[in-house]
Amino acid sequence: MRPGLGQHTQLKQELKINPRLYQAMDLLYMPLLDLQNHLKQELLNNPFLDMVEDEEEDEVDGDAAQQEEQNPETEAEKEEKGEIDWEEILLDGFDAGGRREEHEEREYYEPVTVDSRDLADHLRDQVTLLDLNGRQMYLAEEFIGNINEDGYLACGLDKIVEGVNESVQKVIEESERDVSDLVPYTISEAEDMLGVIQSLDPPGVGARDLRECLMLQLREAGLEHSVPFRLVRDCFDELIAHRWSEISKRFGISPADVQRAADEIAKLDPKPGLVYSDASDNYIIPDLIVDKIDGKYHVFLNDANLPRLKLSKAYQEIARDKKKFDGENKEFISNKLNSANWMIQAIEQRRQTMLKVMNYIVERQREFFEKGVQFLKPLTLREVAEVISMHESTVSRVTNEKFVQTPRGVLPLKFFFSSGLSTTDGEDVSARGIKAQIQKLVADEDSKHPLTDQAIVNILKESGVQIARRTVAKYRDQLGVLSARMRKRV
Repeated sequence: MRPGLGQHTQLKQELKINPRLYQAMDLLYMPLLDLQNHLKQELLNNPFLDMVEDEEEDEVDGDAAQQEEQNPETEAEKEEKGEIDWEEILLDGFDAGGRREEHEEREYYEPVTVDSRDLADHLRDQVTLLDLNGRQMYLAEEFIGNINEDGYLACGLDKIVEGVNESVQKVIEESERDVSDLVPYTISEAEDMLGVIQSLDPPGVGARDLRECLMLQLREAGLEHSVPFRLVRDCFDELIAHRWSEISKRFGISPADVQRAADEIAKLDPKPGLVYSDASDNYIIPDLIVDKIDGKYHVFLNDANLPRLKLSKAYQEIARDKKKFDGENKEFISNKLNSANWMIQAIEQRRQTMLKVMNYIVERQREFFEKGVQFLKPLTLREVAEVISMHESTVSRVTNEKFVQTPRGVLPLKFFFSSGLSTTDGEDVSARGIKAQIQKLVADEDSKHPLTDQAIVNILKESGVQIARRTVAKYRDQLGVLSARMRKRV
């Protein structure tokens, strides 16, 4: 085969997405707060965009314009009042003087969140109050650095000693003075320091596993000689498995006493460090509102605080005189004007698409709004897409990370979409509705005789729902409900 260069022709089809189509898809995907920030940024970047004011403000502006026609002012008078010469700004490439330059010189400070204290800070504050020498403080800092946000020690003592000794060795090698007093740390020192760390607040911090965490909390509460402490220390595996009979025989107490001790253990905190975690509050602002008015459900967009865009009249009037513009100015004006028009249309298209999707959801799920989650019907993205004549991916973007305020609470739009199960009368029921029924059956059961998965299958079958036992077990696991044996009370 001889290497060389050659030319050939080929026909093929390609799908190239316009950059503005990407932006339109991003607008559909954005939640309300993200969209609000995006539009504010567009208002700053595009001079052809302006905000729609209230009707009262528009009337005032109209009266002021009429008065200006009757009493024209000179350019000097306008400058004295600080008004901006829009034509000069546009023609000079937005390099006009006056108030605009003063505005640009103002320093802008980015708002930042206030730093909050976490578990490590809380532990350091306590360690500094202890009577520890420099060597112990250095080891304590190594321990604190290896405690995760749940409050558990994330590595073994040997790893901590190994890590701190590497630092000590590095100091010895780099130091020019006599450091013969620096000796490696031992496991014994680490064990002593572990006891110090585990004595700090919150109780249970510094534990290496759940069993040790519970024992530390019981010891802190003065229950070291109690039945709950003995259960955690001597038969933790049986306790987790709810083997009340085995434990009662082993300790010579009744199963009821074992269960009462287990109830006391269940009140302890399995993740004590989360009390000091840096978890900020997440507030949800619904994108849509569903309200019942005169017996009918109406859908509204919650966009009162969203900037409503319009084309700037001042710039439109200047742009009409095309004789004044050529070259870069003309291209700039054309691009910005087209971008402004497209942005206004894209926002309106987003509003209409969201309303279409939510109106169909309300129509389809009316029984849910009237009677509750058990009457939720199965619904898919494809079904909605076919009804509103849009692509399934478009509906997915509209419903992603969006919330709706309804008479039954604030819900994510994804809540209304779930698979379905058949019933004996030929209708379908939502899997989410079946989960709600299972949860209610478990909540209302006799704790001494809890319902097995097969018993739940039989009860649902009587109500017309055809479901397999393994499906009930899967839904129960998703709900975090234990098996019948684990739920049984004595």
